[in-house]
Amino acid sequence: MERSLYLRRADECLERVAKWLERFDPDEVDFATTDGVVTLEFPDRVRYVLNRQTAADQMWFAAGARAWHYQWSDATQSWVDDRDGHDLYAKVAEVVSAKLGRTLAF
Repeated sequence: MERSLYLRRADECLERVAKWLERFDPDEVDFATTDGVVTLEFPDRVRYVLNRQTAADQMWFAAGARAWHYQWSDATQSWVDDRDGHDLYAKVAEVVSAKLGRTLAF
């Protein structure tokens, strides 16, 4: 993928996740953004991190002891896991749901 296209898609991904996180009470889950990274922080100080991995043209998401790598799929027009093909946004919602103890949709 052309570098400028990758960067545009990666930044759109990070912005979309940040926008989704804005609807939460900061006492439930807070977040911070820096260049190429969205960090989610929970009251117990646990952190999840979504970041762009420019060298690999991927998005990486780490939550607890797990991490996933996502590549852009032209077929689905989305970021999909490079192992089993699940959607990045669905995984973010799944792990945040598990952490907060309630079902969330992205």
